[in-house]
Amino acid sequence: MSKQEVILCTKLETSLARAIEKCQHDKLFILTDEHTSRLCMPVLRQTNYLKEAVEITIGAGDVHKTLESLAAVWQVLSSQGATRHSLLINIGGGMVTDLGGFAAATFKRGITYINIPTTLLAMVDASVGGKTGINFNGLKNEVGVFAPAASVLIETEFLRSLNAENFISGYAEMLKHGLISNTEHWAELLNFNTQAIDYDHLKQLVGQSVQIKEEIVMQDPFEHGIRKALNLGHTAGHAIESLALAENRPLLHGYAVAWGIVCELYLSHIKVGFPKDKMRQTIQFIQENYGVFAFDCKQYDQLYALMQHDKKNTAGAINFTLLEDIGVIRINQTADKETIFEMFDFYRECMGV
Repeated sequence: MSKQEVILCTKLETSLARAIEKCQHDKLFILTDEHTSRLCMPVLRQTNYLKEAVEITIGAGDVHKTLESLAAVWQVLSSQGATRHSLLINIGGGMVTDLGGFAAATFKRGITYINIPTTLLAMVDASVGGKTGINFNGLKNEVGVFAPAASVLIETEFLRSLNAENFISGYAEMLKHGLISNTEHWAELLNFNTQAIDYDHLKQLVGQSVQIKEEIVMQDPFEHGIRKALNLGHTAGHAIESLALAENRPLLHGYAVAWGIVCELYLSHIKVGFPKDKMRQTIQFIQENYGVFAFDCKQYDQLYALMQHDKKNTAGAINFTLLEDIGVIRINQTADKETIFEMFDFYRECMGV
């Protein structure tokens, strides 16, 4: 898998012009959702190199990360004369960069694309690392491919207009990066004031977070080994997210990851000895910033069944990434059904469900 260029922008228009110049193309397309079309495109349209671009707009939110939306993007690309030499620019959150990347990777067997993430979640996670895909059959990211963007342009000024829920959603992935990196970065993230945001400090933290992910992806682009570290919190988190979708109470992805981290730090403690004090500090931060997703013991079997569909599983065993300590990663860990149900009990007890 080719390495993608990740740029922490000082001026988006300049960085985008350079990125486009590096990608020879015959036609230019821009994928937005309803929000980024309204909020971002009026400014970007003023630049000469985007004036002739064909805009494709899809619905906003994870409920639109579907085969139908993907087909709608393919349809416009086809009807508007896109070729294998065309260029697609994805402007939006993780749903747009995931779906747009998948559309680009599969149309005409692959066209070049650039990501411009506009949410914190997309900046530190979804747009970086080459994972693309859609939800399918009630399961998160069930269909997709590894296909890196030519460039990822990170403009943290977008975050000034981000609402509190989307900010804290993205921050969960940053917290995950802190847990898998080092104690100093983890502690800095726990002490960051999420209520009165220092955007200069945030830009620095975003840069660190992206670097952590990039270094891991470079070592293991196709997730055969150490890249599984990035799945901390996601086995339980994706199950919670899928349950919420099935019950028509959809969640922002980062909230599900945060609650998944609560579950998987418990497993880390009982299975590989993750320190109780660090587990408690992390859970306290999550309690204060994320609230709780309520479920009862009658839903344990459904959550367990959803976890059995996880892409990381091998030979029917549910696969977890656990931590022995901050930055001490233990991939390919398993747990039996009884232990997983105990994990759910722990989550409900400590989160006050």
